[in-house]
Amino acid sequence: MLGVLLHASLAFFPQQTWIVHDESRSIGAAWIFYGIHLFRMTAFFLIAGLFAHMMLARKGWWGFARDRVSRIAGPLAAFWTPVMAGIITALVWNAYVQGWVTPGAPTPPTPTYDWTNFPLTHLWFLWVLVVFYAATLILRAPFAVLDRDGHWGRVLDRLTGMLIGPWTPAVLAAPLALTLWLDPTWVAFFAIPTPDEGLVPNAAALTGFGLAFGLGFLLDRRRDLLDRIAAWSPLLLAIAVGTGVAGWYLAGGPRLEPMVEPTFDKAVAAWTTALAVYSSALAAMGLCLRFLSGRSAIRRYLADASYWVYIVHLPLVMLAQVWVQDWAGPWWLKLGGITLGVLAVSLATYELAVRHTFVGTWLNGRRIPWRRPRTEPSPAAAE
Repeated sequence: MLGVLLHASLAFFPQQTWIVHDESRSIGAAWIFYGIHLFRMTAFFLIAGLFAHMMLARKGWWGFARDRVSRIAGPLAAFWTPVMAGIITALVWNAYVQGWVTPGAPTPPTPTYDWTNFPLTHLWFLWVLVVFYAATLILRAPFAVLDRDGHWGRVLDRLTGMLIGPWTPAVLAAPLALTLWLDPTWVAFFAIPTPDEGLVPNAAALTGFGLAFGLGFLLDRRRDLLDRIAAWSPLLLAIAVGTGVAGWYLAGGPRLEPMVEPTFDKAVAAWTTALAVYSSALAAMGLCLRFLSGRSAIRRYLADASYWVYIVHLPLVMLAQVWVQDWAGPWWLKLGGITLGVLAVSLATYELAVRHTFVGTWLNGRRIPWRRPRTEPSPAAAE
């Protein structure tokens, strides 16, 4: 859900960072993007790793592989083309609105793509998940063979227990900071570089998201440690805010120039950013465990709808940005309108075309009937 707000905010940055650049701009939009982007995908991979272990334990390796191919690789293959068509439609419309295309002029050459620059769009995370799932099955196989008596598993569980605490972000940050420091294309404002082009994710994304996925995988073996994360969440949040604000200023705000040379200043920025990434992701998990663990029909519905919203939202956001970019009005009002409008359309299509159909079964693993069957009262209850 935050992804809708994050992508909508890109059009309102002070400088142009997105294909659509609205007439109303503010540094506030950049702050919104930065705050969400620090933790959003890292927290997702942390949770994805936890559920990957749970599913693997329940279904076995073959059932796990079939389920992930069906519900992750399948939607990636099926929806990439219509999503890309929607994005191209928004780009062409924006080009005409901006006067970049002259009627009757020859069309520009079609770009060529290969495995190094294939445009995964925002669906990149499905591809990275497939990579992580494959790596999980490959790496786990020899471990399962060698650990038939469970000795090494118990050692691993003890090490996981030692890892979890307020020091966890620092431990995870070290390898991520190193990959960011060595990356000559790293733009500090964007934290972990998004692997949305090419079939081989960049080293920083593999490291940063892979560590989060691996930690989540281990946490499912030690569910008791979730209580520890929840208990430490206020401190983790304080660390996240402090390092996040420091990271903003070390990056120079929404500055798009990469830090090319591995200098001392870049090392400080990389370390600070890596700390902010992991502390904010763990804080988000811990705070939700503390305050959002109760049963909620609304949260359950939004959780069910979130996969569909994720798939369809980006073309809708871009089309809405093109539509309103020349309207008069404050940036925050237009940003709110785009976000709420796209969410409304996404949730309406989910309810009408997905939730109660075979698509809902495909994406969510179950189909919700239009009307739940009424249960007849038992004779004892009737008496």
